Amino acid sequence: MDSTLQGLIRQLDLEQLELNLFRGQSTDLGGRSVFGGQVIGQALVAAARTIEGRVPHSLHAYFLLPGDMAAPIVYEVDRIRDGKSFSARRVQAIQHGRPILSGIASFHVSEKGLEHQAPMPEVPPPESLASLAELRERWIAEAGEVPDRVRESMARPIAIDFRPVNPMNPLTHNKGEPRQAYWLRAVDRIPDDPMLHRCLLAYASDFQFIGTALRPHGRSWHQPTMVVASIDHALWFHREARVDEWLLYTMDSPTAQSARGFARGTIYDRSGRLIASVAQEGLMREVSARRQS
Repeated sequence: MDSTLQGLIRQLDLEQLELNLFRGQSTDLGGRSVFGGQVIGQALVAAARTIEGRVPHSLHAYFLLPGDMAAPIVYEVDRIRDGKSFSARRVQAIQHGRPILSGIASFHVSEKGLEHQAPMPEVPPPESLASLAELRERWIAEAGEVPDRVRESMARPIAIDFRPVNPMNPLTHNKGEPRQAYWLRAVDRIPDDPMLHRCLLAYASDFQFIGTALRPHGRSWHQPTMVVASIDHALWFHREARVDEWLLYTMDSPTAQSARGFARGTIYDRSGRLIASVAQEGLMREVSARRQS
């Protein structure tokens, strides 16, 4: 298995410290703090470790503080409710004695019911598109002078292969419509564990999201005058899917205001089934260069 993906799977395999108490480690993806998708994925793992026979159908989380990449994260699970068909778990991710994330996950027994869904949009197949890793090399060349921190961040390997449908260079600060789409899949085959696939999907769901709201303003999180961070994240699982097979992630941002941008997304498998829906609000604060120094 690819070593980066193997490392991510190990990261999601939390250490159990005590009943309802777990510990996870972090990976530096080049940001200023722990990647939010990692904390979401680990929080979902912690909640799932306290439940049997039910699958997660939704997760709602608030990011309260930036995570420290050098310190472990402790996940405390509160078993709020176990009903006949639904269970709810509150999860606190804690570092240095303070919560950095607080969320609630809901789990449901499998049952049959009425079904409908919005159709998947028509887009080029992933095989016809360049990977994000290939595009980043072109983007750095087009941008000319790029700070070492940004260059190193963009060169870091990640466990998910992203193929943008309408790529836009975030280093040249061009403006575009507040929408985008990506094909995504894990860079290698993953074990046949449905819960692992859901947690990896939760991890991947946080990539590129705030960037959608930044597109019409010609801004990116790489700029030193931009303070960009996820504020909250909501995820609904509709159907089972494999994250090591191509999934289409469509995103749009209907509004940005008060230094906050809102984005929403839908995830489809290649056959056109709607797998998951996502929503997030993020901080998009522009500050002066003097304030940054």
